[in-house]
Amino acid sequence: MSQSRRPAALPRSLLGELGRDWRTGGMDRREFLARATALGVSAAALGAPGPGRAQEAPGSGLRIQMRVLPQGDPRLWDFTEKYNACAGLLDTLVHADPDGRLSGRLLESWETAEDAASCTLHLRPDVTWSNGDAFTAEDVLANFEGWCDSRLAGNSMASRLASLVDPGTGGLRAGAVSIVDPLTVRLELGFPDITLLPGLSDYPAVVMHRSAIGEDPLERQIGTGAYRIAEYSPGARAVLERDPARSPWRPGRVDRIEFVDLGPDPAAVAAAAEAGQIDVTYDTIGAYVSVLDGIGWTRSEIDTSATIVLRASQTHEMGGFRPYGDLRVRQALQLAVDNQVLLELGYDGRGTVAENHHVSPLHPAYARIAPPRQDVAAAQRLMDEAGLLEYEHELVSIDDDWRRFTTDVMAAQLRDAGFKVKRVILPASEYNAGWKDFAFSSTNWNARELGVQVLDLAYRSGAAWNETGFADPEFDALLDRAKGLPGVEERREVMAGLQQKLRDQAVIVQPYWRRLMRHYRPGVTGAERTHKDMIDLHELARAG
Repeated sequence: MSQSRRPAALPRSLLGELGRDWRTGGMDRREFLARATALGVSAAALGAPGPGRAQEAPGSGLRIQMRVLPQGDPRLWDFTEKYNACAGLLDTLVHADPDGRLSGRLLESWETAEDAASCTLHLRPDVTWSNGDAFTAEDVLANFEGWCDSRLAGNSMASRLASLVDPGTGGLRAGAVSIVDPLTVRLELGFPDITLLPGLSDYPAVVMHRSAIGEDPLERQIGTGAYRIAEYSPGARAVLERDPARSPWRPGRVDRIEFVDLGPDPAAVAAAAEAGQIDVTYDTIGAYVSVLDGIGWTRSEIDTSATIVLRASQTHEMGGFRPYGDLRVRQALQLAVDNQVLLELGYDGRGTVAENHHVSPLHPAYARIAPPRQDVAAAQRLMDEAGLLEYEHELVSIDDDWRRFTTDVMAAQLRDAGFKVKRVILPASEYNAGWKDFAFSSTNWNARELGVQVLDLAYRSGAAWNETGFADPEFDALLDRAKGLPGVEERREVMAGLQQKLRDQAVIVQPYWRRLMRHYRPGVTGAERTHKDMIDLHELARAG
């Protein structure tokens, strides 16, 4: 086993295959970058530019509008905001850029086998924890042990790393992760899985000190970042301060970062921007895009595979029966609505129409299947056949702007189809606590690099984030096959079956893909909107 800190070269045969596929049009740039970097080619070797550095004002600080949510064990994090509030303290092993490229954070480099069944991780040699300990392979092993604990309810990392989990014990499989030396870790997957490395870039995958697995990061604040959390008040604000005692591998560029929770009303965000009370918005939506454009702030926007899902839980019991366990009921809900209308009225048209299967044209192996259609007469017939034409559907959403409006539009279309609908709008604290457990509700989903990632998280039988209750062994088997196929065209054939099955089973109404927007004060750098909404606090700066 080589101990070199230099990135290993790809096997010449595989590099040639990737190049041919790209040149002949069989693979787009996103797929090329995602596959090449997942296999271990460095971003620098692919000619990817590094982030620019503006001259920051000494002693500068930044205020970012964002929800400040209660913290807890990172393995149980289910909102990106929890990560962002700790992103100055904790790091991930790898980072995913919007173009699909993976770059190292706590990893210096890695090599993945051509069959995606093994991987060697090389740690950065210059990283220390804030308590003075060196960051070593012992920390990485301890985190994999924690991540792979599928017995911990709500641990979505176990779904991401299923190829390392022992299905018999529910924990890390013996021999799946081994220490080669203090800066090298070897992974032996139980089955090929192209999603493993992208999954390590997701927000619950922050690396904790080996003594802190399972802790709330706020408890002892042992991290690898340049900041410490000076104040944390859910619903109000979180303050991060650069630690003067730290000489970290990634020095912060501003002295203070404050997250300001202004609640769900975008009007309050716009008013705070105009009043000079914030410097960056987390999410600019609807009519307020033009308002913030008008005050001269910089707009950053990106088309993404972020979305909203309106779903009925197939396992939820109400009055002794499961109304949404009936396929006819779910089909009726799909047929009653027009996704274009949901986009236009729910999200101000700022995105693209989706097709009720949660795989985006931005995902490399997206398969084009026939689009859904609205058919109100068929919807009424199916609901009548199910005996639920007079049933009142209770449709739940969070009390904010675009998610509430989109859910309102669906409720209106269902009523137009002759169905009875009661709208329930919950405050953020109540909605966030129970988002997976409602019978019929809307949920926002972040973008991910590969379609198989989100299908694995959201629709695999028994997955921690499976909110629909959908469970289909045939779907799971197809998903396993797709995750083991590195070739995009071969994977696309399987994706067509997965997408069609989700549509045929009417698992979700998934109306549009979001164009994400953010505004920031002129002179701010490093605050650009990204597809995953994970803010790199170490890159934030304010030119002076």
